[in-house]
Amino acid sequence: MIILSGCQTIKQKTDAIVEKENQKLSKYIGKSSSVVQLDLGKPDEDYKNDKGNFVFVYNTKKYGIPCERRFEINSNSIVIGFVSNGCF
Repeated sequence: MIILSGCQTIKQKTDAIVEKENQKLSKYIGKSSSVVQLDLGKPDEDYKNDKGNFVFVYNTKKYGIPCERRFEINSNSIVIGFVSNGCF
């Protein structure tokens, strides 16, 4: 019973961290890519994906854990999506 309770607490904390990260990054949706660059700096990598959209990649580390944030930018330089992996 205690183990299940502990796992549930960890899941709740993880879900809260993910939700906070998503709220932080969702503010860029619909904004110009220049806003992302003003806030986060020059991306570590950028490329065109298979849809023809640009992707900005930002890599950081916190406590030795790699964090990658990717922003998808359409042909009008507007952020249309993001993905965050390992960030907290």
